[in-house]
Amino acid sequence: MSVELPKPIAQFVDANAKLDLEAMLSPFEADAVIIDNGHRFEGQSGLRRLFEESVLPVKAIFSPDTLRNENGQVVVEGPAHGDFKGSPLRFTYRFTLVHDSIKALEISL
Repeated sequence: MSVELPKPIAQFVDANAKLDLEAMLSPFEADAVIIDNGHRFEGQSGLRRLFEESVLPVKAIFSPDTLRNENGQVVVEGPAHGDFKGSPLRFTYRFTLVHDSIKALEISL
């Protein structure tokens, strides 16, 4: 990791690098929301489904290289590589943090 990430984001990125599903879920609030390319996933069960269907099978690993704060969100950018078409692709992750955990995440290309 080349940037100093807030603790819950660092936990998520580290868990993603290991493709550890349970650890990927742990920094998220119970009612967290992820919007991934316009598709909405809510709560731990929705996030689990997203990771099981879209991240783990293609071994998608996000490697952040930039960080900024923007409109109350932590915006992290970097490449993701894995067994998917176009790998690596550059992504933008917009995190909303609450109480030292992730409340929302919007992922876009």
